[in-house]
Amino acid sequence: MSRLSYLREQAARAERLANSVDDALTIERLRAFAADCQREIERLSIQQPIAA
Repeated sequence: MSRLSYLREQAARAERLANSVDDALTIERLRAFAADCQREIERLSIQQPIAA
């Protein structure tokens, strides 16, 4: 599994979990983690563009 795939999977998992819990702090932390993953995905995508 590539780093990009791993990060996409982790971001999606964090968002799903955030949508399934009621605790505000947990939701905030999961969404922050998902946002961190998305930023890393963007950074890596810029460095390694996908070949067409």
